[in-house]
Amino acid sequence: MPHSSSTPNGYHRYHIETQEALDVRPWPDRFKVRVGKPGLAIHLLTEFIRNKADMEVVLSRPCMYGVYSGPVGGFWPRPEKCVACLRCMIEYAHFVQISPNPKRCQLGDSYFNWKYVEAIIYEAEAGRIPVKGAGYRGEFGGEGWDGMWTDMSEIVRPTRDGIHGREYISTSVDIGAKPLYLSLDETGQPYGELPQVINVPLPFFFDVPPEAVASSKLNKILAQTAEDIANLVVLPIKDILYDNLRGPHLVPLVTPDEAEQVRILPSRPRIIEMDGWSEALYREIRTSLPGTLVCLRIPFTAGEALLRYAESGVRSFHLTANYHGGSPEGAFVFDLIRAAHKTLVEIHRRDEFTLLGSGGIIAAEHIPKAIIAGLDAVALDTPLLIALDGQLGQGNKELVDRHNGHCRLPVDMPPAWAVQRLKNLAAAWHGQLLEVLGAMGLREVRRLRGEMGRALFEKELEREAFAGIEGYHGA
Repeated sequence: MPHSSSTPNGYHRYHIETQEALDVRPWPDRFKVRVGKPGLAIHLLTEFIRNKADMEVVLSRPCMYGVYSGPVGGFWPRPEKCVACLRCMIEYAHFVQISPNPKRCQLGDSYFNWKYVEAIIYEAEAGRIPVKGAGYRGEFGGEGWDGMWTDMSEIVRPTRDGIHGREYISTSVDIGAKPLYLSLDETGQPYGELPQVINVPLPFFFDVPPEAVASSKLNKILAQTAEDIANLVVLPIKDILYDNLRGPHLVPLVTPDEAEQVRILPSRPRIIEMDGWSEALYREIRTSLPGTLVCLRIPFTAGEALLRYAESGVRSFHLTANYHGGSPEGAFVFDLIRAAHKTLVEIHRRDEFTLLGSGGIIAAEHIPKAIIAGLDAVALDTPLLIALDGQLGQGNKELVDRHNGHCRLPVDMPPAWAVQRLKNLAAAWHGQLLEVLGAMGLREVRRLRGEMGRALFEKELEREAFAGIEGYHGA
């Protein structure tokens, strides 16, 4: 269970316990270490003569990480320990060569590339946050999410310490129907539409797994993890019934053909998702489960369509893109989120609705960016598979389609290990969200929703800085 520590002012700090859970499937090493054996032998002989047979000096190793500390030293290096500090290559360039491992760079697919895979592997091992001690050496812009930066200019020091335990930062969000105002009768009692919300401690939860990897074992792993961290998981209703899963952490996904199965759920869910609109299914859920929130799961669509569904009483929407964050029309998920959010804002009804989203969110930084764009919370899909040592793109097929995306999980995946890996990932992403909120001076994630003033866009900044200068060809 997530740990909550009480403080004198009454706050309860949400915390996920982490524990080391190493990979069960070996990943390709990050770097290839090539040592020319003749060159090394000549070097050792030269050192032997120069240091007058002082073997302690001769056999000293130039690598503080232990790459050359095996039984036979540099004659059989250990590339799994290499971090590419390049000290050995600089000092002994005539016989040592360090280079990226091509097999490592082939992990993932064209969207979920090896850099994202590598980060999730690191996070899932022990819940650690990836930090580059030598500084970030990659690009500072690009397409999709990389074209947006978050504005950290309003740093408030006490809030900045939230991740370290000296100040409380809330990451909980509300899901459900929230009318703009309450109507009271003559006796002061509320009537008409009332708030119907549930509170979850994280602005991200687990989405239904792709059919290519769906199994009873994986469903139980996802359900157990969601229960342990007091979060939510979306699973097909037929799987919930088949495995007899119970608990408020379960969100049944129901198609119009499965309306009758709503009545035989083993426990009453707090939320239930409709997989596509059906008036008959909606009436069945409201009749059989009157206290349960109804969320409509549909592909990202224009805001006007959301309003049509809202006329029937729907106030919560789970909008989906494909696993690369794209729509059939080719739009990216960030723009899709902004369009849906903007439509509700323009009619002054945004606070009545909950917008959830999934697709293309594959890094911790994408969560605050998606919330800034207008979502209340996000559903995680492919990152969960990578955390479980899943491999994407097998057979040169990319993981794109939401139902039949191609992935392969380890067949010998221990359930307890898998649960811990997902908990570690959630803890690492929770910590990084606290870092972002702290750097912005925000005490709760709710205030981040739709806060486009916190967003900076690479192309817009370049246009402002370089427009009119010869050689600039930006849009």
